[in-house]
Amino acid sequence: MKIRQLPESPAMVVMRNELHLRTFSTTIQCISKLKQCNKSLLSDLLDRRWALASPESKINKISLSEMQGQHARVPYLTFSFSNNTRPSLGDHMMEKRKEDLSFYVVRDDLLHPLINGNKARKLDGLLPLVKDHSLTDVVTCGGCQSAHAAAVAVSCAERGLRSHLLLRGEQPEIPTGYNLISSMYGNVTYVERSLYGKREEMLMRHADLVAGDSGLVMRLSDTLETSFSDWKSEEAILPQNDCGSGITQAEAETCPRRVIIINEGAADAIGLFGVIRLVKYLSQKHLFGKDRPIKLVVDAGTGTTAVGLGLGALCLGLPWEVTAVMLADTLEGYKKQEERLISDFKRLYGFDSFDNELNGDGGIVNWVERVHPRKFGNVLKGEVEVCQQIAQQTGVLVDPVYTLAAWEHAALLCQREAKGDAEVVMLHTGGTLGMFGLAQRYKSYFKSLQQ
Repeated sequence: MKIRQLPESPAMVVMRNELHLRTFSTTIQCISKLKQCNKSLLSDLLDRRWALASPESKINKISLSEMQGQHARVPYLTFSFSNNTRPSLGDHMMEKRKEDLSFYVVRDDLLHPLINGNKARKLDGLLPLVKDHSLTDVVTCGGCQSAHAAAVAVSCAERGLRSHLLLRGEQPEIPTGYNLISSMYGNVTYVERSLYGKREEMLMRHADLVAGDSGLVMRLSDTLETSFSDWKSEEAILPQNDCGSGITQAEAETCPRRVIIINEGAADAIGLFGVIRLVKYLSQKHLFGKDRPIKLVVDAGTGTTAVGLGLGALCLGLPWEVTAVMLADTLEGYKKQEERLISDFKRLYGFDSFDNELNGDGGIVNWVERVHPRKFGNVLKGEVEVCQQIAQQTGVLVDPVYTLAAWEHAALLCQREAKGDAEVVMLHTGGTLGMFGLAQRYKSYFKSLQQ
């Protein structure tokens, strides 16, 4: 007899998350004893060219105020929100008070009109590497409304590179959101879901087609293996061919293609560096500093951003705890992803001391479930209205698939930390153009906003 498993209540989810947190906190206490974790090596790694001119990001402070008699779908929505867009930071940060329920939001959603959030951070260290290798074409993949694919398309176009985007599923009748941006800036091919399931084969096959008989195909891992020691060089790592910068588009079409494959979501070790650069920026004295306890919350798609945040805090010896709200995978899957990225990071960049610091099962990221678990990509009734409430009260736009999950957890966490010393900080990972695609799928949810 098949036993049906009943869905868990929000209280049960919170209890399990608390158990994960206790295990994670024990690991963090062990790690924090080793304050000088290869800081000089990390400093050398971050002393290189970047896609973003500056790691700077705006910081807002969100305050919660209780609404009497308000009955909401989740506990924290008995609160209204207000936004201080110029909060006091650094030494001027006010002492925490019990009645001061608040958390900070790092506004990475404002980095670029189209390339924002964690997509911009992961491409921050990757794109200069692509240029260094005199590559001409980039092949990557994603869902129909992939923010990653759109970010790659726009970034490549800005740098005179050609992008080839393999999008899962069928072409929508009316392109909108990230799908429209991908189509405008890149070369889009729609792939049947059965074929998309074998991503590595699909990407390599398409890259071979783009390269042709006279071209060259490289994986991102190949470039990392062969060129890391020369990243800081101002000259190209590989010999320049006749198709360098300064030629016309017509001339470029006749040159041999040099194609690189970037995995879905840029979920590679090189994608960690832009996130680590952000951690170093946030830990400056005039911002959050290096001594103040921080509980950093982020939503997790591939989990790469969360691991980058954890590595940044670890390498810089910061008393920061990184909590990632799981959206697209299981706890086991995210832990495997964390192990893979850390292993690649150690192997490529010489951080051998991690072997001692990461013993045990705790890891460097506290993976938790969202308040209302569901299949990835699904939206629950009422969540669009929650996003509307947040937008109208704070001017911050979150989406119901990704960033609302981080907002929910940050709001709940700041209540539990009201008596503690730690500050709660949410990283806004962008993705707001995805709302256009959701409006196509969930028409009734968005129509209700006007009623």
